[in-house]
Amino acid sequence: MTAYVLLKIIHILSGAVLFGTGAGIAFFMLRAHATKDVRTVAEVGRIVVLADFVFTATAVVIQPISGLGLIHLQGWSLTSPWLLAAYGLYVLIGLCWLPVVWIQYRMMKLAERAAGEGAALPSAYHRLFRWWFALGWPAFAGVLAIYWLMVAKPDF
Repeated sequence: MTAYVLLKIIHILSGAVLFGTGAGIAFFMLRAHATKDVRTVAEVGRIVVLADFVFTATAVVIQPISGLGLIHLQGWSLTSPWLLAAYGLYVLIGLCWLPVVWIQYRMMKLAERAAGEGAALPSAYHRLFRWWFALGWPAFAGVLAIYWLMVAKPDF
């Protein structure tokens, strides 16, 4: 197996992990929220926070490393327009994801506290949930756009 093939497999798999974990986290968080059951929200929150650190954070590091390796091996210029667009989208995704990590953690803690007290989810949880939901859309769209750029490599 050549270095190029190995790097490409790593890049594709880490992209799939990034997208799949993000979609899975969103699905499970939405489903837990929809139950309105404080204990369910707290437990799913714990799983989601762990998954984000184990899977998403790992893929976030691997993606640019493997991507830069592929750029080098294929002889692309680092300033190719489609790559500049991909870099910009990656930064946008990161600017959405970093607050989401903190938001998920805060939502989990608020749900755990409410569950421990036998109370309903507080208004702070619901405010954070709205921010979490809103930040997910541009991040999700950005990942899809990067996939398109990687496949199409358009000449702008």
